[in-house]
Amino acid sequence: MASITLEGNPIHTSGELPAVNSVAPPFSLVDKDLNDVELASFSGQKKLLNIVPSLDTGVCAASTKKFDELVSSRDDVSVLIISADLPFAQARFCSAENTNHVITLSMMRDQTFARDYGVLITDGPLAGICARAVLVLDEQDKVIYRELVPEITQEPDYDAAMAAI
Repeated sequence: MASITLEGNPIHTSGELPAVNSVAPPFSLVDKDLNDVELASFSGQKKLLNIVPSLDTGVCAASTKKFDELVSSRDDVSVLIISADLPFAQARFCSAENTNHVITLSMMRDQTFARDYGVLITDGPLAGICARAVLVLDEQDKVIYRELVPEITQEPDYDAAMAAI
């Protein structure tokens, strides 16, 4: 279990992020067209997982837009935005914000992803959704960078994540 804060108040996650040099757990999440999408769908590609509580919050929206901008000229990485938001809300956000270089994925069908990746918030007002985290996976799904943002209202370290790619 990891300890993080929400506006300075302690809250906890269900576990720890996958360790650097470990193979990321497989997952199945839901895309904007309600299709199940697995980690294996991105086999052979670098992946940046931007895990956020909800795209309906300012910090989550900012990080999604920032990663979209940072990878706009790159074709060597897939940026996956993962949240508890429904796919309809994710698609509406991407359309309104013109984020064309990220792939939104929802954990609407179950919380297995959040538990397996150690980001499921277990207490406090955000219990049941994801903590803010960034992971970078290589082409073989090995974790090469991880960050659990210690304060949910803060943005992740974009420079460190992009340097890992």
